Amino acid sequence: MCKHDGTSVILLTGLLLLGVLMTLTPAGCKQSSHTSDPRLRQIDEMLDAQLPAGTPKSRVLFYLSSQGFPLENSNDPHVIAATIHHVDTETLKPVTARVTFQFDAEDKLKSYELTPQ
Repeated sequence: MCKHDGTSVILLTGLLLLGVLMTLTPAGCKQSSHTSDPRLRQIDEMLDAQLPAGTPKSRVLFYLSSQGFPLENSNDPHVIAATIHHVDTETLKPVTARVTFQFDAEDKLKSYELTPQ
């Protein structure tokens, strides 16, 4: 039979709790809002689901084109700006946002920002 001193049990319990917290923490941090405007929440959720960080620039362009969202001219090769129209499913009111997508040197999506139009 194995004997354990009190220190070993406390250490093992601490490691177990740390593992549980590390597992649960990312689930609680999923919400990463790209706007403070509550009217744009559904657009933000849609983009976050369809175009997560790391998405290739070509995929972002394809998505915007396939949805019929017009692009704006940008002189910066690491920026795409688009106008996104959406009908809020809770209020049934149309919402429009200007979305600015930022890309890294490898043309992977770093982040995006929404502003109301």
